[in-house]
Amino acid sequence: MLHAVIMAGGSGTRFWPESRNSRPKQLLAITGEKTMIRATVDRLHGLVPAERTYLATTAALARAIHAELPELPSEAILAEPCKRDTAPCIALAAVQIARQDPEAVMAVMPADHRITPDEAFQNAISYAADLVEEDSDRLITFGIRPTYPAESFGYIQRDTVLDSEATSSEIPTYLVKQFREKPSAELAETYLASGNFYWNSGIFVWKARRILDCLRQFQPKMIDRLDRIADAVGRPDYEAVLESEFSAIDPISIDYGVMEKVSGVVVVEAPFNWDDVGSWRALERLRETDDRGNLIDAARHLEFNTSDSIIRCGDPNHLVVSMGVEDLLVIVTPDATFVANKKDEESVRQVTEELKRCGWNEYL
Repeated sequence: MLHAVIMAGGSGTRFWPESRNSRPKQLLAITGEKTMIRATVDRLHGLVPAERTYLATTAALARAIHAELPELPSEAILAEPCKRDTAPCIALAAVQIARQDPEAVMAVMPADHRITPDEAFQNAISYAADLVEEDSDRLITFGIRPTYPAESFGYIQRDTVLDSEATSSEIPTYLVKQFREKPSAELAETYLASGNFYWNSGIFVWKARRILDCLRQFQPKMIDRLDRIADAVGRPDYEAVLESEFSAIDPISIDYGVMEKVSGVVVVEAPFNWDDVGSWRALERLRETDDRGNLIDAARHLEFNTSDSIIRCGDPNHLVVSMGVEDLLVIVTPDATFVANKKDEESVRQVTEELKRCGWNEYL
């Protein structure tokens, strides 16, 4: 059977000041009326039932996520005692799923991507699941055809077309030649020009036991600790074992930990629209700007000679006035206002680091 694992432990610091430790990006309605995690769960409706949908997150966010998704059973919230990157996150989920369903197929996805339309996404996941059922050793990842030479994404270089009876002529499917890390601007240009590279979406489909076998091969220390966690399930000391063993795992991504090491990985060219919504400038791609290039998301705004700016304020009674500015990013929240040159938005991480240094944790 198909199970879904939604990774929802990120902090979303690039969306400060709206994104905070207690309410990060995935719990915000950044791209529409729904929170991003709600949109992700709804995207699976009709494909994966609630009883086979899991949310992998941190213990600090577990309560807030369950409140946002009350239809999911409490055991569907896989609360990690601390962040240890995607490989331990996926491994913990795979252990839980494989105990219940030894032949389970896992679809793994982040909670904070914008994907449309839902039907195309579901068809793609079902197709990938068929490929895995045909050959249980397959590890499937989804590649996004690049539209510009992005420096902020990892890349997947495709190899030959997959030879398979389950292959769809409508969905290009290839063996993976290699994974590439985030490139320089010049290298990204060559990737784009070659036509053989995809953006790495971070969406995967595989058998639960297969990914555990791969982790046992390439990350044996991690699996040893997860075995001890699994052995403690149902015992009074489970939480204590989870805390001590999971915290001792070295952080590593699933790409570094497995995907870049194992052979026979398959990349499916995503037949859906995708955006990782990585920073405030994503709003310009996802929503319509005015005739001066402004993205205004504020109930009360007066504009005088303003261009190419993003202005966002959630308080319907708060007036924002912009005058004689361009390339500006203005984010207004009840207790903090962020003003920056739009081109410097990546530096918002410096803000959160400085807030920590100052001890102003109430703003984090």
